[in-house]
Amino acid sequence: MTCNPPLSRRDFLRASTLLLATATLHSAESDAQTAEPVIDIHQHTNYSGRTDDQFIAHQRAMGISKTVLLPAGTPVERASTHMGKSNGLAAQCGGNQSVVDLARQYPKELLFGANEVTDLPNARQEIEKHLKLGAVMIAEQKFSLDCDSEHIQMLAGLAQEYSVPVLMHFQHNMYNLGIERFHTILAKYPKVSFIGHAQTWWGNTDKNHDQTILYPTTPVTAGGITDRLLSDYPNMFGDLSAGSGLNSMLRDENHARGFLDRHQDQLLFGSDCNDTIGRGPGCQGAQILAAIRRLAPNPKVVRKILYENAARLLKISTKPAATAVVK
Repeated sequence: MTCNPPLSRRDFLRASTLLLATATLHSAESDAQTAEPVIDIHQHTNYSGRTDDQFIAHQRAMGISKTVLLPAGTPVERASTHMGKSNGLAAQCGGNQSVVDLARQYPKELLFGANEVTDLPNARQEIEKHLKLGAVMIAEQKFSLDCDSEHIQMLAGLAQEYSVPVLMHFQHNMYNLGIERFHTILAKYPKVSFIGHAQTWWGNTDKNHDQTILYPTTPVTAGGITDRLLSDYPNMFGDLSAGSGLNSMLRDENHARGFLDRHQDQLLFGSDCNDTIGRGPGCQGAQILAAIRRLAPNPKVVRKILYENAARLLKISTKPAATAVVK
């Protein structure tokens, strides 16, 4: 047996450094290959005063690959905005130009929607202008109008023309009124995809829901309005964002497991979170992600809800951005 001479300290350090660099490179490549892309369909600029830098850091900390920014409509004082109290989506959120500008700064990570106060005379023109710029949905519709009004039907016609979905905030006696009649819109516009969101949408997973209660805590009896709309209309989708989406899963986890399984092809992850950290108990978005991963019946369903359904609906790439995950 031939014995090699011992390595000098310099050669030993050089070899160790090379081995460490090689291991780090392989680890980074492995992480990139196995990273789970996540599409967040529901976020806002200037949400409760959050800065753009804080927002980007928040999304990266959550591990989001693609985010859709949903703008507010023009600030106006009229009945549909509760005489201005609901301007900025009642949360100081930025308008169309703000989401376009930020998305252009981070084109690998951000997409944007188009929006306007629906009963303004120029609503169609304003929304269409931003659809032509590349908006991937009409959202977030959060105005005090009947959900089957002529204004919503105008949006449906525009959405059909541009093949984009419409995301609606259902809140009893506040926004998109009359959820019990919304099936008529789904039936009239079968080629238009609608995304349900917010308190009254998620409260109505329960067949016995009291419409005046926005965050119910009682066990769920399956078969509520939301459950039926998702079952009966393939053009209806559900946005699991916000405290209402999280509450719908945590109030009755046994029901949530069946609901996520039953509607696995029509549910979408959204955060709608104004946190600035992106992790921990104060981050609603991180809690929603954790709940989906824990309550969905298997990894295939998790995969659908976190990005496959959104990628299909919004016609966007699921390939994660190189800077999207911070560890």
